[in-house]
Amino acid sequence: MAENENIINEAMPVEEKAVEETQVMETPKEEAPVKKAPKAPRPKPVPAEDFDWTSSHKKFDNYSADERAKLEERYAGTMSQVADHEVIEGTVVAITDREVVVNIGFKSDGVIPVAEFRTNPNLKVGDKVEVYVENQEGPNGQLILSHKKAQLLKSWDRVNEAYESGEIVNGYVKSRTKGGLIVEVFGLEAFLPGSQIDVKPIRDYDVFVDSVMEFKVVKINQEFKNVVVSHKALIEDELEAQKAEIISKLEKGQILEGVVKNITSYGVFIDLGGVDGLIHITDLSWGRISHPEEVVKLDEKIKVVILDFDDNKKRIALGLKQLTPHPWDALDENLKVGDTVKGKVVVIADYGAFVEIAPGVEGLIHVSEMSWSQHLRSAQDFLKVGDEVEAKVLTLDREERKMSLGMKQLMPDPWANITDRYPIGSKHTATVRNFTNFGIFVELEEGVDGLIHISDLSWSKKIKHPAEFTKVGETIEVVVLDVDQENRRLSLGHKQLEENPWDVFETVFTVGSMHQGTVISASDKGVVVSLPYGVEGFCPSRYMKKEDGSNAKVDDTLEFKVLEFNKESKKIILALPKVEEEKETSAKSAEEKAAEKAAKQAKRTVKEINDNIEHSTLGDLEVLAGLKENLEKQEKAKKGE
Repeated sequence: MAENENIINEAMPVEEKAVEETQVMETPKEEAPVKKAPKAPRPKPVPAEDFDWTSSHKKFDNYSADERAKLEERYAGTMSQVADHEVIEGTVVAITDREVVVNIGFKSDGVIPVAEFRTNPNLKVGDKVEVYVENQEGPNGQLILSHKKAQLLKSWDRVNEAYESGEIVNGYVKSRTKGGLIVEVFGLEAFLPGSQIDVKPIRDYDVFVDSVMEFKVVKINQEFKNVVVSHKALIEDELEAQKAEIISKLEKGQILEGVVKNITSYGVFIDLGGVDGLIHITDLSWGRISHPEEVVKLDEKIKVVILDFDDNKKRIALGLKQLTPHPWDALDENLKVGDTVKGKVVVIADYGAFVEIAPGVEGLIHVSEMSWSQHLRSAQDFLKVGDEVEAKVLTLDREERKMSLGMKQLMPDPWANITDRYPIGSKHTATVRNFTNFGIFVELEEGVDGLIHISDLSWSKKIKHPAEFTKVGETIEVVVLDVDQENRRLSLGHKQLEENPWDVFETVFTVGSMHQGTVISASDKGVVVSLPYGVEGFCPSRYMKKEDGSNAKVDDTLEFKVLEFNKESKKIILALPKVEEEKETSAKSAEEKAAEKAAKQAKRTVKEINDNIEHSTLGDLEVLAGLKENLEKQEKAKKGE
């Protein structure tokens, strides 16, 4: 504004300046009051008829056309030609705590908030800065500028240039967000993923907030104006040469020092100086471990051995346990089969449990070796992980590094003195374990089982399946019938607890006796009849016709006659009386007819022989005598029947 005012003053006529100075000088100073003379009356101005109203203007603008052109050119040079929404360069003329004043050569200076110069903390008076002209004349008549918008307009081009050239840029970490950090680069907000902060995993992102770091632009989305930067890329570039050198020198069996970079459930990743390798959980320790954290910790320096790697040496298998001798090699040489050892259960399965008797040395206890019981159960019924156990060495193979153990061998064998504890005829209480079609398996004690045959369950009842008699888990009274110590078998009985009732039934159900019975089941062959005293009999179908001509059916209560009684096979054959009498009568008549027929035939034969005796020779007589003898024998045999 001052320069503009100077330019205007320089353009004013010299005569006008002199008039103004004369007027100023003729102005009387204030003095002591004096007596004023009376004023003469002031004549009224009379406009001159010949006054030239344009003469004053002519006197003021007494410049020639060339002089006027020079003045206009000079004036134009003092004022910048500024257009709205334009980015131009300005000079910092003043800096306060809140504002920065920038001169762009316009009629007024622009005031910009100091926060817009955050990326330039070393800003000072006289520095050249780029600003964006928002408005030449704001509401207050002041020039409105913005440094931030000027940066934004040019930042996108600069970001693209940095991306194309691979330039390293500085950025201000503004805040933390999900999965990474927000970084301000060239005035633009860019995203720094957590995986791109460093070559090693970063667990605390907050330590990087409000700091200035170097980055490399790795990705740009032109459509959505998104920018992704990486600090890890800079570190990787530095490590690339070192990595190439390490990879070229890798050999199987080589021992290296590395840092634990990451721990997973299946293994540990080791940083070998820019090259990562994996130690599988099985290669961490000779003993069994549930998680790698039991052996190593994050950021821990450890020595490892290279076990294997692929052709490109990008996947490197490492080992830790291989640096120590195998525990089997250090196993006590005096340990032999039959010795007793102590250990801890480390793994358990249905078929058995693995017991660690020394770090890295395990033996298997099969479930069959956990108890003398013949009922195979799951190993979980006897042991659990972490249990301290004592066992006997059953087998030992140092070459194959295998060992089998047994627990039951430390307990007395229940079959060693079985005949003393379970003599034949002794009575005991047993537990039902399972059924078969032919009997019941029961347990007398741990490791001692026996079989009750289905025929030894009841004297009187005919049992089709043992499940009809008892249930699994129930107790049952038994009698020892037989002992097979060599094969570890016991034959047991239940019905033998009582006397054989068939000795009594023999006197009750005599042949021909009548008894009331109820039909309980029927088949094509006949019906089963329930008789007194819990005995069952069988009535064949040919003997089951009632007086009304119908056949006996289930739930019918009738009088039955005993046709047959068999004590050994425990069978009683029954018949309805009417049917049985009819059968007997018809049978007798048939026998009589057969006997009469045979007698008549014999008489005819004898007569023929007698008639022919006179005409027969001695030899014929002998033949006939033999024939007669045979016929007589046949006749006697028939009568005997």
